[in-house]
Amino acid sequence: MDAAESRRIRRAEASQGCMTVSEAGKKGGDTVKEKYGVGYYSEIGKKGGRTTKKRHGPEFYSEIGQLGGSASVESKKRKKSQSDDGI
Repeated sequence: MDAAESRRIRRAEASQGCMTVSEAGKKGGDTVKEKYGVGYYSEIGKKGGRTTKKRHGPEFYSEIGQLGGSASVESKKRKKSQSDDGI
C-alpha cells in the first residue's frame, strides 16, 4: 500500500466516524485537561520525577543532562543503521 492509498483509506474512515490515533490522543488529552485541570499535568510530571529519582538516584539526572540531545541522535543513528542492515 502506498502513501496516497493509505491517506485515502484514513480519509474514508474519518468520514465514517473513525478517528486517527493522533485525533484519539488529542481527544483524550483534552478530556483529561477538562476533567482535572492544567495543573494535573504538572503534578503527574513531578510524581514521575520523584519515582525516577527514587529508582535511579539523583546522579541519574546529572548523567542524562551531560548527554543532552546526543543520546537521541545516537539512538536514531543506531535504529537507522539496524533498519538499513535488515535487522
